[in-house]
Amino acid sequence: MSHAFFRLFLLLICLLPSSFSSAATGDSILPMKQRAATIDRLLAARLATLPEKLMRREGVAMWVLVAREYNEDPVVMTMLPGDAHAARRRTILVFVDEGSNGVKGYAVARYGVGEYFQPVWDPEQQSDQWQALSDLISEKNPANIAINVSADFALADGLTHGEYLGLMGALSDDQKRRVRSAQSLAISWLETRTAEEMELYPSIVRIAHDIIREGFSNQVITPGVTTTDDVMWWYRDRIRELRLLAWFHPSVDIQRADGEEKEFIASFTDTERDGVIMPGDLLHVDFGITYLRLNTDTQQHAYVLLPGENAAPEGLVNGLRTSNRLQDILTANFAVGRTGNEILRAAREQAIEEDIRPSIYTHPIGYHGHGAGPTIGMWDNQGNTVGRGDFPMHEDTAYSIELNSTVSIPEWDGQDVRFMLEEDAFFDGQSVRYINGRQEELILIRSE
Repeated sequence: MSHAFFRLFLLLICLLPSSFSSAATGDSILPMKQRAATIDRLLAARLATLPEKLMRREGVAMWVLVAREYNEDPVVMTMLPGDAHAARRRTILVFVDEGSNGVKGYAVARYGVGEYFQPVWDPEQQSDQWQALSDLISEKNPANIAINVSADFALADGLTHGEYLGLMGALSDDQKRRVRSAQSLAISWLETRTAEEMELYPSIVRIAHDIIREGFSNQVITPGVTTTDDVMWWYRDRIRELRLLAWFHPSVDIQRADGEEKEFIASFTDTERDGVIMPGDLLHVDFGITYLRLNTDTQQHAYVLLPGENAAPEGLVNGLRTSNRLQDILTANFAVGRTGNEILRAAREQAIEEDIRPSIYTHPIGYHGHGAGPTIGMWDNQGNTVGRGDFPMHEDTAYSIELNSTVSIPEWDGQDVRFMLEEDAFFDGQSVRYINGRQEELILIRSE
């Protein structure tokens, strides 16, 4: 057998799915019918509690959401039944605060939209959908009408221009004066995690962690043979094998002793140049999946042991520990009502006082990977983020604790290394807990 053929043979063996991983992840993933039923159960719990709580907190009397098929408002997509892939034709959902009767939901739509939304339009009796909406608004006579338009948050800006014109054309001059942005309400709906969702979220993050560990193992990686590109595409294939979705393409990159120092963004966009994984490399992965409409976002590190090594160099161990400390500093500054900019500023000041070189770029997570809620720093802006960073933190919200610290590694002649971590966490209003733990030890890959 030639040397080249032997290398190819080893690579093919390494890229085969393992039975261990199937037991760890695949057996826990629901078939599609049960997924839809689970999504419906989670949505029913949300609709039973959140609209009244959030609308009254934000002072909204009526919330009107309009979506057209395949150009949906992101908020509307989270309110559709589990077997729905899109809005149908034009779908109009209306929430109305009816005082002692609570908040009620109405659908001005040709097709039904689940059990919560009461249908109020019969096209056979009234051919004009906009007039049907106008009639409902006149009947309920709300003090204000909130719509999904926002200059700061794309997720709260789902009302398209054409639908905006149709909506405004259906309102009287007096009703038009009552129209306001639903930005805070829309973001609050998207960012709030219910108790029912948090019962399931740990298992979703656990699946992501399991896949990461399988990819960062000798089942997939043969040092001297496997490339970072091989591992990235193995992750994509493994996600699809497990009947899951990747909400972004995973990245795998290398930092190594005497290696070329690259710009931060290259760790996520120029990973192909890293080439073959070698003993002594520090690997980094950025990885996320979507399951049951919830998302994960994780960054972890692995070290490829040199021949004869049984542990990573102490400098690398200390580097990971430093980023863990930065995580603790950041989450200790979470508080209800504090803005993302305020949290960032306080965390950075404390970290610098502890001689940490920090970079913090944490974001909410949930229905979307880069989710709704306060932005806490950007990788290319460690100052204030105008608009999104000014949004206040609320209880019962989830975040990807994303950051890095730069640490000099003695064993690498003082070379600077970035320890880039990201783990999903839940804030209950008092404290932060990691949804399925966090990385506190380097994953080890043997080179023999």
